[in-house]
Amino acid sequence: MQEDESDSELENELISKIKQTEREINNLEFKKKLSGPDDKKNALLTIHPGAGGTESQDWAEMLMRMYLRYSEIHDFQTDILDMQDGDEAGVKSVTIEVNGPYAFGYLKAEAGVHRLVRISPFDANKRRHTSFASVFVLPEIDDDIDVEINQSELRIDTYRASGAGGQHVNKTDSAIRITHLPTGIVVQCQNQRSQHKNKANALKILASRLYQKKLEEQQEKKKEMEDTKRDIAWGSQIRSYVFHPYNMVKDHRTNIETSNIQQVMDGDLDMFIENYLIQFAETG
Repeated sequence: MQEDESDSELENELISKIKQTEREINNLEFKKKLSGPDDKKNALLTIHPGAGGTESQDWAEMLMRMYLRYSEIHDFQTDILDMQDGDEAGVKSVTIEVNGPYAFGYLKAEAGVHRLVRISPFDANKRRHTSFASVFVLPEIDDDIDVEINQSELRIDTYRASGAGGQHVNKTDSAIRITHLPTGIVVQCQNQRSQHKNKANALKILASRLYQKKLEEQQEKKKEMEDTKRDIAWGSQIRSYVFHPYNMVKDHRTNIETSNIQQVMDGDLDMFIENYLIQFAETG
């Protein structure tokens, strides 16, 4: 009897090791698809609510939590560089720095418009509402990449940070808004109490946006490829999250869907991200 139990334990251990090896092999095979020049880099993820006031701002905050949980699951380190609170709930905008191997390679699959359908918690009549939020993902610029920022082409404004109140609101004009005059790109940071830190973070975001703009200008020279990538990566609506009258999250690019909404909102995005990246690698 003891011999049978020992054999069973050995068999279970071997099965466990085989499954672990298969996972490691699959992970390595998948990472081969992340071969873009920026895929290994850290990411800057920005969320903007669409029209709709409090509804969309609350949805933007829900997405923020989802990406923070996703990052935690994947051992990515996160830092909220800038967050502007909504008037009643949610956020007006948030920019998160995500640090870890292939952070941009994975999260670039999330760029686009995310749609929510639910019974509104802000509607006394309990009507169904549709909300939208846009997600933008940029690679963080390494020191070895030369992005020229001429200080004479910047307008730097300071202002007092806004927020819902409490200990996290700055009492001094430490918030920074930087306008890059040649392109009209505007970035801002207010999360740090130090004006110096806010300026450094704003310049980091500006460098990434200028780098992305440079890449897009290069891609425009290859019109056919650019059109394909724009359709895939920047489609007007990439995913729907339906909380009512049924439960479903569906990615419109791959047709992958699940009824386990809570699991997705808790950061389990692997099925969507990996299927999108596999399809993108095959078509691109």
